[in-house]
Amino acid sequence: MTLGFFIGKRKPKFSELIALPLIKYGIPLSVMGLLLKEGIDLDLIKTALIAFLSIGFFIVLINYFSIFKTRLPNYSLQLAGLIGNTSFLGIPIALALLPTSTINFTIGFDLGTTLFAWIFGPFFLKKRKPSNTNLNFKELLKAILNSPASRGIVGVLIAYLFGLENVLGDYLWIPARIVIFLAIVVVGTRLGIITNGKTKFFNLNKGIKYSIILKLLIFPLFIFVFSKILGFNLNETSAVVLQAGTPSAVSTILMAEAYKTNQKIAATILFTTTLISIITIPTLANLINFSQ
Repeated sequence: MTLGFFIGKRKPKFSELIALPLIKYGIPLSVMGLLLKEGIDLDLIKTALIAFLSIGFFIVLINYFSIFKTRLPNYSLQLAGLIGNTSFLGIPIALALLPTSTINFTIGFDLGTTLFAWIFGPFFLKKRKPSNTNLNFKELLKAILNSPASRGIVGVLIAYLFGLENVLGDYLWIPARIVIFLAIVVVGTRLGIITNGKTKFFNLNKGIKYSIILKLLIFPLFIFVFSKILGFNLNETSAVVLQAGTPSAVSTILMAEAYKTNQKIAATILFTTTLISIITIPTLANLINFSQ
């Protein structure tokens, strides 16, 4: 990540050359290789539902009770505090710290987060018109299919369809590990690029502070308790909690820019949560191990 940071500071256009093909091809290739090695099972579906329903629960809770609504008054703050960078940071971190047998827990949580973000993000941030219902559905479907995890799963299904899962699983394993390294570098480049701007990222209002606390502390602790209720073991708990504790997702900025809604808020939360997560993610990992 440090390497990527300095690349982003000095050569921002060069970092784009890394990020674009990695997002389009690298991450799906990595997900495909990892899933072919481990297989798709009920754990993936289960953790996708956990992520989707947990985010939805917090959105309802925040908007129903005025004590929370006054602290997180708009959906930009709420989404930034709940939608994590699971694809490009959470998956590599989980794979670096946990056995590959937990990949379905990791990918499942990413899919649930991605699905919620692209279903409800535009719904919350965009002024909707009844005449555009079909267009919105097409955009939603396209966004879901363009998710790196979704592309990887489509590739896995095709491999199973043609009986190539064993062969491709062996061949894709090595490039999958390389992609993981490059994904972490890309996250670092985004930090470097953001710091090149003139925005005062540490001039935080109360809403932004509450959003950061929700993203890096409250939400992962909620997922930790939830995983314990469901009887997850140490590695399974670590997989979902680390995903929940990832910094705010790049998708929150993309939606803010697309709908011209609180762009500076989204960018500030992305920057600060990514920076602070360098401390909070290892802390979460240690706390999980200590609790066992």
